[in-house]
Amino acid sequence: MDKVFPSLDEAVADIPDGASIAISGFFTAGTPIPLINALAKQGAKDLTIICMQMGPGNEDINELVINKQVKKAICNYPFYRSASRGAESPTEQAVRAGELEMEVYPMGTFSEKLRAAGAGIAAFYTPTGVGTVVERGKEKKKFGEQEYLLELALKPDYAFVYAYKGDRMGNLQCHMTARNYSPEMSAAAQITIAAVENLAEPGEIDGDMVHIPGVYVQRVVKIDRPDYFPTID
Repeated sequence: MDKVFPSLDEAVADIPDGASIAISGFFTAGTPIPLINALAKQGAKDLTIICMQMGPGNEDINELVINKQVKKAICNYPFYRSASRGAESPTEQAVRAGELEMEVYPMGTFSEKLRAAGAGIAAFYTPTGVGTVVERGKEKKKFGEQEYLLELALKPDYAFVYAYKGDRMGNLQCHMTARNYSPEMSAAAQITIAAVENLAEPGEIDGDMVHIPGVYVQRVVKIDRPDYFPTID
């Protein structure tokens, strides 16, 4: 099955208003920037964006916020540590203005919410957040001497991921830390769209080097390797 789409625009063309989209990346490592830019051009509104960072180090997702395409964000790292930088951040401005709803989770809980969805698990208990504002509105249960909070799985409609190499059947190989959340997001999403630097034929990727099996990937787009300097400034 050939899953290659001829262009970024065609790969994101049918994403509707109101969709939830998980976007891989740890700052600029493994972020599918071309797909984010294509989504900004496509113009879908009322989106829920699920990602590591919303503002710092990700000007491309900021473009979605500036375009008023995002109604909700679920992330780990939403704001700059500097109050002056935060005052200039489109994401922080939108949250303060009540235009953008924000949910923030620590990385372990965030990753497990995605992993659980990919495994067909509806929810799980974690001790993270017990005794803090995080427990508000959540079921709490005691196992042994430890209290745990119930966290629901996080299953997005779409996932945008980035790969060093991918074949026409959707098998993906990531490069080192650029893998980050990509496997969990790909398994959790209904439709995964992969931007790949190097397009291979089936069988050309060593099976031991496949980090995301093609069964989790529905669309592949060949892109040129981005040329940028990673920074959170």
